[in-house]
Amino acid sequence: MPFARTLGIELTTAGPDEVVGTLPWSDAHTTAGGLAHGGALMTLAVTVGAVGAYLGLPEGATTATTQSATNLLRGVRAGSVTATARPVHRGRTQVVVQTDLTDEAGRLVARTTQTQAVLPGS
Repeated sequence: MPFARTLGIELTTAGPDEVVGTLPWSDAHTTAGGLAHGGALMTLAVTVGAVGAYLGLPEGATTATTQSATNLLRGVRAGSVTATARPVHRGRTQVVVQTDLTDEAGRLVARTTQTQAVLPGS
């Protein structure tokens, strides 16, 4: 994913049952107040979640995000943020993934639930 690569998102684990990725701290990812920008955190969550949805698809199929909701729970002022995504539903036409974001102390920063449409191969 070129956009995720631009932000510096790196995957450390990638499988159909769990995907883990990190977003390293950067001043470029902050608000005027020095907190990690919610958009950067949401990008991390939906990127890692989308990879998890994709890895569980039938051969040739792809996905597209149709819904995403994020609760931002804690500000982050330094260090990397880790996203852990797990599917909560795999159906014929959609996949629902929950992604938890944690700071370096293991505290929950945000939780995202996203729905991915399953697009059959051509």
